[in-house]
Amino acid sequence: MRLSRRIIAATAALTLLAGTVACSKEDDAAGDKQIDVWIAFTDYRLDWAKARADEFNAKHPEYPVVISGYDSYEVLFDAVSAAIEKGTPPEIVQYFEAATQDARDAVNKDGEPLFVSVQAAINGRADILGEPVVLEDVVDAARNYYTTDGQFSSMPWNTSTTLFYSNQSLLKKAKVDKVPETWDEIEAACAKILKLADAPKHCISWPNHGWLPEQAVAQQGGLIADNENGRAGRAQNIDYTSEELLNFVKWEKELYDNGTYYYSGKQNDWDGPQNAFAAQEVGFLMTSAGDATAIVGAGKDGGFDVEVSRMPYNGDVPYAGNLIGGATLWLTADQGDAKQDGSLAFMQFLNNPKNAADWHKTTGYIPITKAAGALLEQEGWFTENPYQKVATEQLALANGTPAATGALLGSFVSIRAVLTQAIEDVLVSGADPVERFTKAQEDAQKLLTDYNALYGG
Repeated sequence: MRLSRRIIAATAALTLLAGTVACSKEDDAAGDKQIDVWIAFTDYRLDWAKARADEFNAKHPEYPVVISGYDSYEVLFDAVSAAIEKGTPPEIVQYFEAATQDARDAVNKDGEPLFVSVQAAINGRADILGEPVVLEDVVDAARNYYTTDGQFSSMPWNTSTTLFYSNQSLLKKAKVDKVPETWDEIEAACAKILKLADAPKHCISWPNHGWLPEQAVAQQGGLIADNENGRAGRAQNIDYTSEELLNFVKWEKELYDNGTYYYSGKQNDWDGPQNAFAAQEVGFLMTSAGDATAIVGAGKDGGFDVEVSRMPYNGDVPYAGNLIGGATLWLTADQGDAKQDGSLAFMQFLNNPKNAADWHKTTGYIPITKAAGALLEQEGWFTENPYQKVATEQLALANGTPAATGALLGSFVSIRAVLTQAIEDVLVSGADPVERFTKAQEDAQKLLTDYNALYGG
């Protein structure tokens, strides 16, 4: 049986599943017409999604949607793997972008493909159960990433990128005239900030998560895998010793060693850097656009102005573009035509212009369709909140190369963890970047080779 490499121990997985609010297929009160949707949110975003499900259910009571939240993408990924083993996967599952190749290769307990292409399932229809189809209106950055083998494989929902957040009040005090755009400009600005009499202990922070160095590699036009980042064919080889990656790692180490960069000390920690910025313990923050609304709000609560701008880049090389982040909605196969239409209709409803615009306002994720962006323009939203347009504008600058589109890798979640660990070792343990990333490449290569052997790559 071919299952995800990320299946966790059976007892832990079953315990996790039992603790969720998802009903088992055997216990579905509505029979086999219930549509289970599993997403990786347990905060206000889960509340928002449940409210939209209630609205959909009022319109389509014959297809009741039940949404269940999980603590993280990784936890959700493992929960779905366990559900596959039981033969009870949800009808719709939210996978983050790094799980795209795993989703393409995933199979059910009978060895058949777990997911079906959303584009193929829609099959050219303009509406489904009266809900207008919006898949074809999805913005280019998300469309390009999730188009595989010529098919738009899934329904993008929460799409982000990495943005730069600046404490404008602190910059004015330090006489920094403009927000830095390049790595060199960050160093110059931080030198002024750290000379203040009441300077913060550090100047800048970002999460130690593989997505950040991947962004820096893409900005410089670099690849992390062969076969055009897995876009021209299944990726067979990892490149973690590229000039582009080492440029970023060496720069990050320099900032860490001289006290400019604040590392929370915890891998994959999104809250630590954000909390440090909110507490004015650093003047700059690089993190997801999906947190833009919360970060700007935290600045207002803390009495300082926040400016949102593009992620700074290496000014010594041409800029190629930034990657998307976030996640997309996958449609499981073998639901039956009627139930599948209910699932597809909910995907379209969730992302209709009104809902997509409201999701953007609520979270900071980009308006996922062009119609949603146009609606926000008409409402004057971007005039009142110009920072909310930065992520869309940044993604639109991408040059369309495989570097800027993003990599497709099997076992990407585990491979990304190798990258994250290597960075921590360079920062905290003083490992030599070249030596440590040579070892990281060996470890990541083994994961990819093993994955491809499992899936016939």
